[in-house]
Amino acid sequence: MIISDKVKDAINKKLPVVALESTVLAHGLPYPENIKVFEKLEKIVYDNNCIPATIGILKGKVKIGLEKEEVIELINNNPIKVGTREIPFAVAKNLYAATTVSSTAYLSSLAGIKVFATGGIGGVHRGDWDVSQDIIELSKTNIIVVSAGCKSILDIDKTLEFLETFQVLVVGYKTNLFPIFYNGLSDKPIYSVNSPKEIAEIFNSKNNLNIKSSILVANKIPEEFIIPNNEIENYINIIENEIKLKNIKGKEVTPYMLSRLVELSKGKTLISNIALLENNVKLACEIAKNI
Repeated sequence: MIISDKVKDAINKKLPVVALESTVLAHGLPYPENIKVFEKLEKIVYDNNCIPATIGILKGKVKIGLEKEEVIELINNNPIKVGTREIPFAVAKNLYAATTVSSTAYLSSLAGIKVFATGGIGGVHRGDWDVSQDIIELSKTNIIVVSAGCKSILDIDKTLEFLETFQVLVVGYKTNLFPIFYNGLSDKPIYSVNSPKEIAEIFNSKNNLNIKSSILVANKIPEEFIIPNNEIENYINIIENEIKLKNIKGKEVTPYMLSRLVELSKGKTLISNIALLENNVKLACEIAKNI
């Protein structure tokens, strides 16, 4: 594992560091929007007096703190999408790989980073049995993950039930309802917190009690970027039928759905995706500064 000088220096000096995943860049956003988003997210972290640590795998080398040229190299080399389970496969075979929530959380914690910002976590899919590695990793990795809840394409009830079963504490930032995107808030109750300092105190209490699991901070999507539920559900119904016809399964489901949502919504979901990413990164910075 290679940790960039800027990230290593920040960790050694106990400066606030915010980890960022690479799957959203390589598989979640189209080119060249993904490069612009990388630059924007890194700038937000620096502007908030923190150090960004984008994570990916280049030719079998895990890199904590990718530079722009390395992100471009990663994207241009058809990277596979890896959760924690697949990290050794990518490393041993000298592959390019983009890290998901689970692998980014694991590698961040391994490097000593305490806060990770993402778009949304994976969960339990509707229909055929499909549960993301994200939930299992969050159950055993000591990190704070800031997300906009989860995508409305998932089964929200089952996702929350799995998070509870695997002892992942879910707290809503200034909300007591679990956020979903792209349509705002679900009707599912969660614990509420009102400040980054409060989140940091919960994390410190958890560590003092030797509880190993993550804290999932659910940060609602900004109101102006919400897309009505009936519109999203219409798109999802179309996409689910396509997935059955094309026999798309496993890791390919989410990238296909996100890509088709952008097409069907004429770009509205892409705009929302970028807005919630920026919103989550800002909150992650405030939390990191309070730990």
